[in-house]
Formats: sequence, C-alpha cells, structure tokens
Amino acid sequence: MNTESKRPKAFFLNGGMGRIISAIPALEKYQEESGDDNFIIVIEGICDILKGHPTLDTKTYDMYHKNLFHTKVVNMDIVSPEPYRVNAYFNQQCNIAQAFDMLINNKGIRELSKPTLVLSKEELLAGKKAIDEIKEKLKKEKVVIIQPFGRAVEQIDSSFVDKSNRSLEFFNLKNIIRKLQQKDWAVVLMSEFGIDFKDAGFPDEVAMPEKITLRQWAGLIKYADHFLGCDSVGQHLAYSVDTPASVIFGATYPENTSYPKSKNFTIIDLGQMDREYDPIRITYDERVSRKNEKIMSMTPEIEDYVVAAVNGDPIED
Repeated sequence: MNTESKRPKAFFLNGGMGRIISAIPALEKYQEESGDDNFIIVIEGICDILKGHPTLDTKTYDMYHKNLFHTKVVNMDIVSPEPYRVNAYFNQQCNIAQAFDMLINNKGIRELSKPTLVLSKEELLAGKKAIDEIKEKLKKEKVVIIQPFGRAVEQIDSSFVDKSNRSLEFFNLKNIIRKLQQKDWAVVLMSEFGIDFKDAGFPDEVAMPEKITLRQWAGLIKYADHFLGCDSVGQHLAYSVDTPASVIFGATYPENTSYPKSKNFTIIDLGQMDREYDPIRITYDERVSRKNEKIMSMTPEIEDYVVAAVNGDPIED
C-alpha cells in the first residue's frame, strides 16, 4: 500500500542568506517536477532574497506572517532540510545546493542551475550609481568589494575572532587592501562592523557603506569589477549576478560551499593541506575548531597571490 502523503509541503529554511540562496535551485526543481502546486516556503527569520522571483516569490513567507500556521501550515507536511547533515555533503561529494536538492527532491547528486536572484530596477540603478560615485570620488577606474568576515565573527575591542575559521585575519586584510590600492583599485568594504583604518597607512580612502541591506549589496556587487571575500554570503551574491570573484577558504571546503567549476571564480584554498572537517550543525567539536584556528593566516606571498587573482595577473598554482 502506498502511504506517501499527498498533502502539500511547507519547506522551512533557516540560517544565513547564503543558505537560502543555495536552496533556490532545489526549490525551483521541486516546483517543476513534483506536481505540488500548493507548497510554500517559510523563512525562519526575515529574508527577502526571493522577492521578485518569477515563480517562488508568491510562495514565500517569513515565520512572522500573521495566521500562517492556521491558514496554511496546519494542512501541510513540514520539511526542514539541513544540508550539513547529508553524508555526501560532509564527505565532500556534493555542494550545499546539491545537498538541498537531495533532501527536497530525492533525486541524488545532479547538476543544478544558478540561483535566480531578481533585483528591481531601483536596486540596479542604486547599485550602479553607488559604484560610479565611488569611482569618481576616488579617481579610480575599477572597484573591488571585499567581504572579509563570515557570519560567526565577533569583534573584541579592535580585534576580530571567528570560531568557524572562515574570516580573514585583520592584519592580512589591511595588507591586501594596501596592495590593491597600490594596483589602482578602489576598495569597498562589505562589513556589518565599523572599522577604523585611520592608522593603517592606506594610500586611499576605503569606502564603507552603512545601513545597506543584502539586496542592496547585490546591486553594488553586480556593478563592481571584482568581488573578494571569504566563505560567506557575498560570494553567493557574486555568483548570482555574474561578477568575477576571488574567494578565500580556510576551515570550510570549496567543494561544499562555493563554485570551483565557475569560470568567474578563483578559489584560494588556504586549508587544503591542513584542515579537518568541522561538523557544525551536527556536533560541536572544540578540538577541530582549535586545530583550524590559524588556517586563515596568510604569508606576504599568499597576500600577493590574492592581489594577483583580483588584478587578473598571471598566477601560478
């Protein structure tokens, strides 16, 4: 007897916006393949990254939507996909988008399309205007947006600590900014922290937009000449809007969380020889975290490699 439920599904998604973006291809596949016309997506928090999506926008709710449970969820099967708990994911056999697809569609590991991110005309115009103004103010022809810190970073006085070991070390960040400015790049910092660079000795000012939403950042990234970041949401935005990117990895695996097959991406993997998988969202392992904690430190030579990747210079592996 077939006991499979015919009730529509409610997909509950949690975590940062990078995870939500990574789930989009699987949700698009579900809509195409399942025959479930009444499914919904519930974001466990506030996230507007699906706003404007041609087919998923009207199906997306935040968990604070009035009467959502009584009008929708009570008659549905709840699915809470956790890609970090997929065996193929934590054994580096698939990426996060594919792990979402395995959980949502049960079709195994397969190639997926790029996430659909639809920016409004206003968001696009604002992004282009901001980049043009930065170029004019700093008298530069090219702009790089740098996202140095992951979501787990904490600011302690003038220092930054990231227990997930994804963020750039602050001293490396300052050196890379200085070297990029010497290569005639205007630098825009994508950070929720206000950072005082007045004693850093930079040749030029660092642009640090404040009170910018992630959708607005997507608009800026689209019109920037390059994106440089760590394993965080910025790289997913860059991938979605087709901006060339250089992404630096430490404790996490590019095979899991990034786009190493993309011609637009340069992967700089600092942890490939030394890291051990950190089983976040499965167990907490302090030993692994402590082992990986120096993995994002860069020598001057690696800093030069990063700068060369951004600048488009020939680089050797």
